[in-house]
Amino acid sequence: MALIKRALISVSNKEGIVEFARNLSELGIEIISTGGTAKQLSEAGIRVKGISEITKFPEMMDGRVKTLHPCVHAGILAVRDNEGHMKELSEQGIETIDMVVCNLYPFAETIAREGVSLEEAIENIDIGGPTMIRSAAKNNKYVAVVVDPGDYNLIIEELKENNRSLSEETTLNLAYKAFHHTAQYDHLIQDYLSGIVKKDQEEDLPEVIMERYTKKYNMRYGENPHQKAAFYQEREQNEPSITTARQLHGKELSYNNINDANGALELVKEFTDEPAVAIIKHANPCGMAIGKTLKEAYLKAYEGDPVSAYGSIIALNGEVSADIASEIAGEGKFVEVIIAPSYTEEALEILKNRWKNIRILETGELYVNRKKPGYDMKKVVGGLLVQERDLHILKKEDLQFVTEVRPDEQQLRDLLFAWKVVKHVKSNAIVMAKDGMITGVGAGQMSRVDSMIIAGMKSGGRQEGGVVASDAFFPFPDAIEEAAQKGIKAIIQPGGSVRDDQAIETANIYGIAMVFTGVRHFKH
Repeated sequence: MALIKRALISVSNKEGIVEFARNLSELGIEIISTGGTAKQLSEAGIRVKGISEITKFPEMMDGRVKTLHPCVHAGILAVRDNEGHMKELSEQGIETIDMVVCNLYPFAETIAREGVSLEEAIENIDIGGPTMIRSAAKNNKYVAVVVDPGDYNLIIEELKENNRSLSEETTLNLAYKAFHHTAQYDHLIQDYLSGIVKKDQEEDLPEVIMERYTKKYNMRYGENPHQKAAFYQEREQNEPSITTARQLHGKELSYNNINDANGALELVKEFTDEPAVAIIKHANPCGMAIGKTLKEAYLKAYEGDPVSAYGSIIALNGEVSADIASEIAGEGKFVEVIIAPSYTEEALEILKNRWKNIRILETGELYVNRKKPGYDMKKVVGGLLVQERDLHILKKEDLQFVTEVRPDEQQLRDLLFAWKVVKHVKSNAIVMAKDGMITGVGAGQMSRVDSMIIAGMKSGGRQEGGVVASDAFFPFPDAIEEAAQKGIKAIIQPGGSVRDDQAIETANIYGIAMVFTGVRHFKH
């Protein structure tokens, strides 16, 4: 057990610190403190000894030097059952410090401010704090280090139960949290300075990346019940996402729920100027549509594949009203997750009453932060693939019209719509669309012609006179021939095949309008 007789308190985040210090003082624990913390505790009527009384030196250089002193660190680092250590303390007139309560300068908050200067950021790099925390954490057998205000109440309870002592298990757990705290802090500074140092260099991906993520919560299991899983949150949140969404109702999200809801949300975020609804099943859209109203978009999206929509994830890019909720909650339907910017009270009641466990997520206004978009990552055994997010925007003027027949205005709108959707379908990907809705999807097939066949099967004749989007070029004309047999009148694809001439020739034979984008959208 670590007996706590003396505590040094120096915190940036002062949440709960007055009550914590008062409880320590009432237990007979002497309190040492610094700067603003000492002032706040004194004003609250708590007896505090200033750090200068311990070091016999004033706090110097605007607070840059105050705890970096042998009277502080010897008191923390002394091994209590080492006679030599304790003799040296006595000879130097130094007393032990048994608890360090410290959290660090708000570097993250500082660099998050618009227009912050390098000088301001540097000034908010804590030196004495991390040094004290590491000293206390190293000597955790005898010293408690407290970095999280959430631990204050538990610590006080244990001190009261054990006559001012903490168990070795507790002090070791506190040390673990302390080293985690300083490691995150150091990596935050490293990331920031990396952005400054390398801003003019071609290489702009970070050298260290996993420290950006902290566990949000454990999950019951992963993709399958025999796999353990957890959800990790990126330290810096720059836009509405599945991670920042607020859960309004339902049981906890599963691994697959989060993956599919993310796919659905990112798809509707493609559509900023018109109501859009995506219905996702196993990471692929089985329904997707735009409309004059959000209700119309939902009805069209559901019509795209009513069978697959059972047990799906639905994302909407506008507020869910009662009439939309009534359609979603209709007889014979079942939905796992709904995610949208907002809901009316009536809509929430309809959905909650229909399904006890439906997960309802609210994101707030949707947008994509193109200034700080973050990264797309895929774990492989022993490594991590990292790339920029695929946020390419295709405009009408970017299109190359390569066939004798050009698409009419409605076909052009459908081509651009389908192109946004196909980006979110697993490769090889084919999307058939007509009148602002997808009629069929062929996803994840080993050959493009198979994807075309499956998309046609799912369309069931509704694709007649519609369009096709292909996420990559056609290596052979067979898929175009298949599209022609299905009555497709226009195709959008990247181009770039050595057989582009054959593709164009085949499209011309069947009177199909074909446009090239010059950009592909593989998604594996």
